[in-house]
Amino acid sequence: MSRLSDMLRAQRFDDYRFYHQSTVNQTLHLLSALIFLACYALLFKDPALAGLVGWLAMLTRQTGHFFFEPNGYDAVNDVSNEYKEAVKVGYNQTRKVILLLVWSSAPLVLYAYPTLFGLFDPPAGRLDFIRHVGVLWLAIGIGGGLARMIQLFVTRDVATGLVWVFKVLTDPLHNIALYWSSPLKLMRGELIDTAIADADWGCEDAEEVAHLT
Repeated sequence: MSRLSDMLRAQRFDDYRFYHQSTVNQTLHLLSALIFLACYALLFKDPALAGLVGWLAMLTRQTGHFFFEPNGYDAVNDVSNEYKEAVKVGYNQTRKVILLLVWSSAPLVLYAYPTLFGLFDPPAGRLDFIRHVGVLWLAIGIGGGLARMIQLFVTRDVATGLVWVFKVLTDPLHNIALYWSSPLKLMRGELIDTAIADADWGCEDAEEVAHLT
């Protein structure tokens, strides 16, 4: 159990120090986390709406990654962006682009095949079509997570995959706890979180932690 806890802390620490240096990105993650909690609340009550809300949260956080997070050499951690992309446990930029392409194609597929080969009833109107998109988006989100988990089982080990899934599911709560002050930093004109340089999450060897993830 201690090993799993250490792996979770390592994954979260690398996620923070490598991929969330921009306070704009952190603020968008805070907003995204709040939206994701609403998605969780809707999940068993209205899956279609949960799918729509969940992808709103996803687009909010990916906007931070693609447009505000520094992509050059990381002087804080003394590593290249290529290295960070290579060691990322979850979805790196390339995987995210593929996932977003699948996500964006869903409405087009449903427009061309309204019943999706019999999976849906024929939509009676625009609202039905939108709800079908929401269900399909929810399936894409869950499928994307499961696909990456299985890939980690094969390329890393089962523990890494399971810990990553737990991390992703609990990220909204962790993001709120971690980034609640980011909007204040942003209002003070602090575009980069300078606290990252001195962050210590109990990882004895930062280089070892990087390779764990």
